[in-house]
Amino acid sequence: MYIDLVVFIVLILVVVMFFKRFDSFVYFMAIIDIFLRILAFIKNNIGLPDVRALIDKYLPESVIAIINKYTTGLVNTLLQWAFVVIMAIFLSYVIKIFVKKKKI
Repeated sequence: MYIDLVVFIVLILVVVMFFKRFDSFVYFMAIIDIFLRILAFIKNNIGLPDVRALIDKYLPESVIAIINKYTTGLVNTLLQWAFVVIMAIFLSYVIKIFVKKKKI
């Protein structure tokens, strides 16, 4: 099923259409990836088999898992590197905010 891919693309389009800023897109990608990784952690560490099966069936482990599921070869490599660049930009945004608030 392509449900996870369709939902992911629709959410990206909604963010791009409403916010129209690159940093909003970067924050959205980071939020989605962190959310999926938290759910994967819950899936792997919860003792309820029904919840585990539900999360395993409908939700991917991360954004990289979505990329790996639907692409192969050079496209897969390019999308993975693009995601790494987006995460590096997110990290720079977080560091910039952290330094600006003089928490160091």
